[in-house]
Amino acid sequence: MDNTYLTTAELADRIKYDKRVIREQLKDTVLFEGVHYIRPFGGRKILFIWERVEEEMLVGISIQSLFTGK
Repeated sequence: MDNTYLTTAELADRIKYDKRVIREQLKDTVLFEGVHYIRPFGGRKILFIWERVEEEMLVGISIQSLFTGK
């Protein structure tokens, strides 16, 4: 399985949230280390796994709601 790794800035651009919101409100409350992001080589840098983040965003959204807007 290929994963797409994004920095906080790249994720912010993709989901249209401010970087600070991602770091201060979403990380470790909605997005969890080892599931939605990793710290490669035990460092401080965080890389988000796009496929997992996208999956989390779509939880509770049905195919029908995507087409009808309801």
